[in-house]
Amino acid sequence: MARYGQFCPVAKSLEILGDQWTLLIVRDMLGGVSHFNDMERGLPGISRALLSNRLRHLQRAGVIEKRLNAGQRRSTEYALTPAGHELEGVIGALMVWGEAWAFSEPEPDELDPVLLMWWLRGDAVQDNLPQTRLVVQFDFQVARRQFFWLVMTKDDVTLCLTDPGYEVDVVVTADLRTFYNVWWGKISYRQALQGRGVMIEGHPGLVREFPNLFRWSAAQHMSAISAMRIAGKGSQ
Repeated sequence: MARYGQFCPVAKSLEILGDQWTLLIVRDMLGGVSHFNDMERGLPGISRALLSNRLRHLQRAGVIEKRLNAGQRRSTEYALTPAGHELEGVIGALMVWGEAWAFSEPEPDELDPVLLMWWLRGDAVQDNLPQTRLVVQFDFQVARRQFFWLVMTKDDVTLCLTDPGYEVDVVVTADLRTFYNVWWGKISYRQALQGRGVMIEGHPGLVREFPNLFRWSAAQHMSAISAMRIAGKGSQ
């Protein structure tokens, strides 16, 4: 890890947090991710060895801690310490700055349908799901059509990269760039439907309920950022 050799709080903070992927790991943990495999899926491009290295570094720095879940299926979890939780303000400030100065249209290599589906899976509102199993098929229009499925129940939401073999209840056909822009709050869900960049087909009741099945957390982040920026301007 880089050392700056300066007795300065900013330099000391960057020695802990300034390496590639580190703050994105913290970002995802603030969003509730706690298992190694889930972190890897949410950070496409990071190797398992590098992820392990970054987690050990954050442990040594007192930002996260490693816990053994002693339930029926013993597993290792990572949790933020109080120092880690205090980074929420740092991540929020980076969101505000990035939206204002570094966040325009996504580049083609940033449009990752698997990552988008992983975000959707993590932000399903299970309390809003019907009592029976709900299967949603996503048909993304990219260089070649790519299909994904969410098998959703009140107890679990599973992302499938191959057809799970269940009857499909809702079909989402979307231009990938448009769906990214909806997810990040750049355009509204209603605008995407009106512009035909997103089409939802299925039972009318399920189609009507579809936007309520997800927290659309990225869009909520953007709404919060816009409110913060407006409040900041009003106080000047």
